[in-house]
Amino acid sequence: MRDFELIIYRNFPEGRDGLLHRMSRLITEYEDGVIGHCGDTRSGAEQDRAGEFYRCIHSLLEQAADYGFHGNLWHCYLAHLLVTGENGYSRGCEMRGAAEGTVNEAVLHDIAIFKEFFDYDFAPLCEALHVKEFHMAEHYEGDSGESSVYNSRICECICSLARDLGATGTAEEMKDILTQFYRKYGVGRLGLHKCFRIGHGAGGEVQIEPIPRIAHVKLDDLVGYELQKKKLRENTDAFVAGRKANNCLLFGDAGTGKSSCIKAIANEYYDKGLRVIEVYKHQFQDLHETIARIKGRNYKFIIFMDDLSFEDFEIEYKYLKAVIEGGLEKKPENVLIYATSNRRHLIRENYGDKTEDGRISDVRQDMHTSDTVQEKLSLAYRFGVTIYFGTPDKKQFQGIVKALAERYGVEMPEEELLLEANKWELSHGGLSGRTAQQFIDYLLGRA
Repeated sequence: MRDFELIIYRNFPEGRDGLLHRMSRLITEYEDGVIGHCGDTRSGAEQDRAGEFYRCIHSLLEQAADYGFHGNLWHCYLAHLLVTGENGYSRGCEMRGAAEGTVNEAVLHDIAIFKEFFDYDFAPLCEALHVKEFHMAEHYEGDSGESSVYNSRICECICSLARDLGATGTAEEMKDILTQFYRKYGVGRLGLHKCFRIGHGAGGEVQIEPIPRIAHVKLDDLVGYELQKKKLRENTDAFVAGRKANNCLLFGDAGTGKSSCIKAIANEYYDKGLRVIEVYKHQFQDLHETIARIKGRNYKFIIFMDDLSFEDFEIEYKYLKAVIEGGLEKKPENVLIYATSNRRHLIRENYGDKTEDGRISDVRQDMHTSDTVQEKLSLAYRFGVTIYFGTPDKKQFQGIVKALAERYGVEMPEEELLLEANKWELSHGGLSGRTAQQFIDYLLGRA
């Protein structure tokens, strides 16, 4: 096989010792007559090659367990290489479609090589090496649930792509199908996943790591708060459509659904090219490098900061201010900041010190108090959209409980349901959507 002749698709994360190159060497050795037809016995060299073939089968089965693949695992593996291999062509096609120019000729050259891999008949090689077990990798049946790498939807998309690519008649048809996949789902980690967090490699370098599982919540699942959801949708709609949009601060009481709203838009806007990167306060020093890595991609990115607040002695907010707006470099148009907080102004405002006996001492104010106040408020002012989530009143709380009970099939007389809900909230955090959900979960668990 001619894997060494690849032009565009030649830099895979697995390197030269990866499964593609190992299988290619075995196929090439058989095609060149190095692996012969030796009857019922194997030479020592062919025993080694049979062992290598078994190791390749092992790798395919292990990948099926890790990735959730099924069907023809060899085809799934090849499809996975194509959708995770980031290169100039695949990145150019993500969210935009087919590219123009000479690059198409180079890509078609590579796809023709991949088609040989897809179409290869392993039966003669299996017979020559007396390896009968490869059929398990060609007709693998297993659970199609979520894997440790992808959610079930992405697993099925890759398996479906593998079937489509395997059924093509020409390299041109295969290239068209692959390009359509890039256009719909993107490429690499950023294309196949919805949400990410910031991590660090062995050398300390910043890495954008996928979060394979997030709650499958939608905005309509959040009972009430219609005006808040409408305002969030309008801003996000404008952002993914390429229109002007603002950084967004969701603030208010605990347990009112602020973080759930962010998870919901990650689910609802994924197909429109939205990706969410969660950043914690101690990671603000990594923001510049993170933004530098995503600013050239064709996706829209929300940098999500959950439960954002600063004590009086914390100065990270000054660094964040420059990242959001105010530094020399313009913030990329495909990046917005969404944050949730229990504080409207994010930073605790305190102009007095307490004595040891707890009494308030004389207030020691800054000579320029107005400047101090403006310094602390300026971070909140960098969020053009602010959305308040308040604690529901008794009637609203009961409405949330009834809606959740109906959604989850809780069978209980309404009077008894609301009486038990009132008892629950008195000892479990008060009136909030979170308390209502916990109460329903309690009833479901008890049942």
